[in-house]
Amino acid sequence: MKKKQQQPKRQPKKDDAAVTLKDMMNPDLIKKLKEQQEQLKAEEDRKREEEEQRKREERRLKEKNKSFEELLNESGMNWKEFK
Repeated sequence: MKKKQQQPKRQPKKDDAAVTLKDMMNPDLIKKLKEQQEQLKAEEDRKREEEEQRKREERRLKEKNKSFEELLNESGMNWKEFK
C-alpha cells in the first residue's frame, strides 16, 4: 500500500490576491452595467408606485360605491339607541 504524498499547498501570491474581477473588466463595461442596474431599479420603483396608485384608486371607488346598508354595518355607532 502506497502512502499518498502530500503536495505542498500553493500559497497564493500577493499579486494573485490583489487582482480582482473588477480590475480585469473593462471600465466602460462596468459603467454600462451600473447604468443598467440604476435603470432597472428606477423601473421597479415606478412599477411599485403605479401598483400603489392603482390600489388606492380601487379602494376609493369601492368606498364610493358602497350601499347604505354597507355603510351602516361598518359604522361603529349603535343605531338601535337612536330609535
